[in-house]
Amino acid sequence: MSTDLEYLEVTKVNVKEDFLLDITFSSGENRIFDMKPYLDKGIFHELKNFDYFKQVSINYGTVTWPHEQDMSPITLYLKGK
Repeated sequence: MSTDLEYLEVTKVNVKEDFLLDITFSSGENRIFDMKPYLDKGIFHELKNFDYFKQVSINYGTVTWPHEQDMSPITLYLKGK
């Protein structure tokens, strides 16, 4: 199955233990994305607080948190497993 990354959106996200996101994309595919490598980078520091991390939601087709941290759906897809 070929996925057109330009139109890819996140349609569902669930938080797993150890800072993992279980993500479903508009293509119907599901990936697990590990946020741990990003937690020491600038704007993502706040996500180290797991209670805050669990406040993830979907906004404009990607995952976001209350203080406007977000990740590109293309990054989530390509680096997800």
